[in-house]
Amino acid sequence: MKASLSVVVTVLVGCALLAAPASADPPYPVEPSIPAAPPAPLQQWIDDTIPAPAAAADEQTLWRAVLPTPSGDPIFDTWPDGLPALAPGAIIETRDVTATTALRSTVPIARATLLKFRSTSATGAPSFGTATLIEPATPWAGPGARPVEVNALPINSLGTHCTPGYQMSHDLLQKPNGSLPVFLPAVWTALGKGHAVLLPDHEGPFMAYAEPNVAAHVMLDAIRAARGFRPGELGDSRYVAVGYSGGAIAAYATAMKLDEYAPELAGVLTGVAAGGVVTDFANVAHQFNGKISSGILLTVTLAIAREHPEILRHTNTLAQWVATSPLRDICGETSGPLGIIGIPVDVGADTPAPLDSEFARALFARFDLSDRTSAVPLYIYHGLHDPWIPLGDAERVVRRQCARGVPSVFRIVAGEHLIGYVTGAPELEGWIDGRLRGDAAPSEC
Repeated sequence: MKASLSVVVTVLVGCALLAAPASADPPYPVEPSIPAAPPAPLQQWIDDTIPAPAAAADEQTLWRAVLPTPSGDPIFDTWPDGLPALAPGAIIETRDVTATTALRSTVPIARATLLKFRSTSATGAPSFGTATLIEPATPWAGPGARPVEVNALPINSLGTHCTPGYQMSHDLLQKPNGSLPVFLPAVWTALGKGHAVLLPDHEGPFMAYAEPNVAAHVMLDAIRAARGFRPGELGDSRYVAVGYSGGAIAAYATAMKLDEYAPELAGVLTGVAAGGVVTDFANVAHQFNGKISSGILLTVTLAIAREHPEILRHTNTLAQWVATSPLRDICGETSGPLGIIGIPVDVGADTPAPLDSEFARALFARFDLSDRTSAVPLYIYHGLHDPWIPLGDAERVVRRQCARGVPSVFRIVAGEHLIGYVTGAPELEGWIDGRLRGDAAPSEC
């Protein structure tokens, strides 16, 4: 009864905004300043040699200049007025995207809907999110209402047009993101089983790749929105959240923040699976810095600066030029190759050893969810030879959650980071099916 009432309230509050003008500007995130050490000689030389871009005239102007370029589609670009009056998950706008989504599916679908809903930024300010709800033509033959797989695809991008929401709602050749199709077979498999699939754009409206708080908020609010949009069909459904790599950050954070951010979804979300997951941001940042994966670290640094503009105060003029260039709109298939020459993050900073600075430690602490207890059963898997994300980090997460009584399964699968996604899939599917049928969650603690 409580679940049904919350769905009705969300629908009513969401409808109240539909007539409101949508013309607000994105709010500037305000955070305390932490002083930086004086620049190293190379960093000082860069600032003395390269003039600052015009956009760096003041901090807020620079921040707006590093945000993603508008996609040209108002549902993604426009900040609605009246966000503070809405409950998180309240629906703002919907769009039927069945025709364009069907082009990307190998199984028949009944309908696909792009949802825009109220969410929350990393600093707690009212924000919005988008997600694509795909309902299959295949009937659900299991117990209860049709279940929903909430798939956090690894967006790993800076441009709004790179998201699943944009891709699913536009033509195949309109600003394509070459990396997303690699992960669509999992979506097709779920639809073929009669599961609905919810694809949240978990980087949020600022495309804050790898910011776990934003990701968790968008994931949980997408579930609220789906239940509110289809209360008769999906209001009593079981939901499972899954993600790999960049998507695993979102899935893992969803499990850790559910009690705090969306306690009414306890029992609705029946499990979370995360593969190749980053849990220790400081450890992974040092692992990536100056190596072949440095392009991903630099991309993440810019992305997170959109939610935490304090980072921009610690950049030099070279970094400001790059951050305001067309690189601010790249998709996932570009950020990896940028690291081939191994550029360390130090080259763009204005303080020596930036990853070991007081500011960096404070920032890493905001991303650390290890002191929390998952509100749902966990399935964690990791490639045996993953050269990027340390296997030990995943093992520590499982040990901690087991010690706190969370039903957990941990699998070390064959391959490195990319191959691990494939080799981990067969057993993962069985675990997902069990959670969506309502079976008791296994625990191998």
